[in-house]
Amino acid sequence: MKKYFALSLLALVTMLTSTAFAQKSVMVGGAPMFPNKNIIENAVNSKDHTTLVAAVKAAGLVETLQGPGPFTVFAPVNAAFDALPAGTVDTLLKPENKGTLTSVLTYHVVAARLNSKALERMIKQGSGRAILKTVQGGELTATMNGSDINITDAKGNTARITITNVNQSNGVIHVIDRVLLP
Repeated sequence: MKKYFALSLLALVTMLTSTAFAQKSVMVGGAPMFPNKNIIENAVNSKDHTTLVAAVKAAGLVETLQGPGPFTVFAPVNAAFDALPAGTVDTLLKPENKGTLTSVLTYHVVAARLNSKALERMIKQGSGRAILKTVQGGELTATMNGSDINITDAKGNTARITITNVNQSNGVIHVIDRVLLP
């Protein structure tokens, strides 16, 4: 009986601690994003977010995004940065432009944990649009286009959320297809 109980207990512990049962990861940029890791610990593994990670490092925001949060990050993919006018990213990454870079990056962050269901609920409650206050101090507008959630910046540019609900220990990431500008 003791042996059976010990084996059953071992099987239960193994099942509960295995990645398949303990956490639901989402694949982003070819890498699993684990809910028990913070935003930075996950983002550095995404091959689709190397420009964003480099920008976060250049702006000195690594420690902040490793903090307790909660944060909702609208994370542009590399192609979104590539779509900016030629030289924009290189200019932003220069030390003398750290303030502007910080402003652009924190414009992609909301100080709350907003999964897609919360965003949809806010959009419905706002008669088709939700205004989100960013850490930078500006506003983003969330709307629905069919089943897609779109985020519009202050300049009228609209990004589509391509991957929702990438849960992190300190928030949630939504992957977007455009860089948002304050």
